[in-house]
Amino acid sequence: MSRLIIVSNRVAPISEGGPAAGGLAVGVYDALKETGGMWFGWSGDVLSSGQPQIKVEERGPVTFATIALMRRDYDQYYRGFSNATLWPAFHYRADLLHYDRHDFEGYCRVNAWLAQQLVPLLREDDVIWVHDYHLIPFAEALRAAGVKNRIGFFLHIPFPASQVLLAVPPHRELVKALCSFDLLGFQTAPDLRAFCDYIVNEANGTVDASSDGPLTIHAFGRTLRAAAYPIGVYPDEIAELAKAGERGKPVRTMKATLHSRKLIMSVDRLDYSKGLVERFRAFERLLEHATAQRNKVSFLQIAPPTRADMHAYQDIRLQLEGESGRINGRFAELDWTPILYIHKQYERSVLAALFRTAHVGYVTPLRDGMNLVAKEYVSAQDPENPGVLVLSRFAGAAQELDGALIVNPVDIDGMADALARALEMPLAERQARYRDMMAQLRENNVSVWRDNFMRDLQRADGAARTAGARSRARVGKKTTREVVTD
Repeated sequence: MSRLIIVSNRVAPISEGGPAAGGLAVGVYDALKETGGMWFGWSGDVLSSGQPQIKVEERGPVTFATIALMRRDYDQYYRGFSNATLWPAFHYRADLLHYDRHDFEGYCRVNAWLAQQLVPLLREDDVIWVHDYHLIPFAEALRAAGVKNRIGFFLHIPFPASQVLLAVPPHRELVKALCSFDLLGFQTAPDLRAFCDYIVNEANGTVDASSDGPLTIHAFGRTLRAAAYPIGVYPDEIAELAKAGERGKPVRTMKATLHSRKLIMSVDRLDYSKGLVERFRAFERLLEHATAQRNKVSFLQIAPPTRADMHAYQDIRLQLEGESGRINGRFAELDWTPILYIHKQYERSVLAALFRTAHVGYVTPLRDGMNLVAKEYVSAQDPENPGVLVLSRFAGAAQELDGALIVNPVDIDGMADALARALEMPLAERQARYRDMMAQLRENNVSVWRDNFMRDLQRADGAARTAGARSRARVGKKTTREVVTD
């Protein structure tokens, strides 16, 4: 049986009771621990001198192979092109995009160097699954090193519309590099459409639909496959975690603080893509217009720190602290603080138990590839008395979770209205919405995500064929509207 090799920017220190991690880390680890294999990537360490060495650690069925980055590589590859250029562009924030040619050169250099570190660890029949925007040139680098294994790529964040991607100066080089993979996976059909639109209208390529299975892409002299594979969670595991934690100290403390008030809860990394400021202002609008809710509801926002050495993230933290202080100063009473804003990490089990306590899950990013917090909130609910999910239409999860109240995160009044409706929703309606969403989550859990992607990757022809490598019927140029459907 082929061994699965996972490659991601960061190999996260996941543990069953450890601090909550991002969607990529949770999804990848949950998928890998079931099948076994190797997880390769950056350790998170940054060296000022010396030579990075690979560290290999066995943990159950998973082998972790990690390596540190030099300071210059970290600055150019990670802080620079990945997070100052690609992250804002892919989240439709071209206004925050910063581009430096040297950073792009560093991004390509580090991808090539990481590929060289992986090559000696590979076996001939390994299947390689590369994850996320940090590693777009990775397959191209492996191919240059002579690797012929099947290589797939999954993008956890949104893929932007062509007119947004064009704001990134080396956009063509990036899409060409993506075409070195055998299979590309996107979170949603709209992301897939955006990629195909670029292929057809900017790369002069073609997109061929099949009756079932991924699309076939012909571009830059190569042939590959592409499809949407929405990442999931293990809902029943989360439900057990939440139920087990109901009587734990964090939940008891939270309930004692609430004094029978209802709870609205959000958990997000501190990031400008999450719509945190707009979310705070919508809660403020709720208190303005629904005066009966004053001193009857509290809003808990947990925002773990991220990329604290980047100015954009320092600014959003200061802005949120200012907004929460202003709103609390306006509405607080001696026995009630409307917004509880916590800037720290909690363990997954604690978050699951708190989700179960919350009457409303408030998930309103401006853009998000999927947003597993939405799925985790639903999974954690008590089936007899579930809460209500208020969800941004721009989160990938909105494509699946029809039982949520879908909102536009820039419509402050609309979000306030949704919060008011969620707080007053009858039990029967809450239960019906919960059942529909749980059925969807069970049907498309992490195992299904992994298995669907791996099935299609195993069927791929391998080594991202060049145009002349195999004879095929040439199909005329089509628009993405003809070949990609919801």
